[in-house]
Amino acid sequence: MIKVLKKWWKYLTAKTNRSFEQKADPAVQLEQALQEAQGQHRRLKEQAANVIANQKQAELRLNAKMTELEKLNANARQALVMAADAQKAGDAAKSTQYNTAAESIANQLIQVEKDVEGLKQMVMDSTQAADQAKAAVLQNGRLLQEKLAAKQKLLSQLEQAKMQEQMNTAMAQLEETVGDDVPTLNEVQEKIEARYAKAKAHRMSRMSPRETVSSSVTLSR
Repeated sequence: MIKVLKKWWKYLTAKTNRSFEQKADPAVQLEQALQEAQGQHRRLKEQAANVIANQKQAELRLNAKMTELEKLNANARQALVMAADAQKAGDAAKSTQYNTAAESIANQLIQVEKDVEGLKQMVMDSTQAADQAKAAVLQNGRLLQEKLAAKQKLLSQLEQAKMQEQMNTAMAQLEETVGDDVPTLNEVQEKIEARYAKAKAHRMSRMSPRETVSSSVTLSR
């Protein structure tokens, strides 16, 4: 029973769709299709903008980490120089303090360097994604322009089709048989010719033989 109902539902849906397609105005459907295409292009541009924004954020984070890495390297070098100077000056405590600071900075450098490598990969991936998004927007933009150009051509063809349909309808009406209450031109012509022939025959029948001969001679001339 359920299968039968599903079949009927699919049949009715297909029938409704077919009836709708037959009655729908092609110009309105064309406008709907273009509006949908424009909507898709707008959504694609928004997605591309988000991808590009992610790329820019990744670049900013990488630049910030690179700046942090440079500062840590500078601090580490400075700590080592100060440790060496303290050792030369015979200040063992200061030398130890600066060496400890240098080791701490070195540990930070290791983590920051890892962060930099990860951000570099992220920037590479996001840049590739951004390039692909830009290319997709450009390609879809070209397709949209082609659709807009095709719209004008299709509308022109639609108007020509409507004019041809109107002409075909008018010609069909001209070729239709006129109703019984109104005689056709051929019928009127045949009626007039029949009356003329009948009147002429009646006149000839009432003429004398001499008039008949004279009339025949006149007609022969």
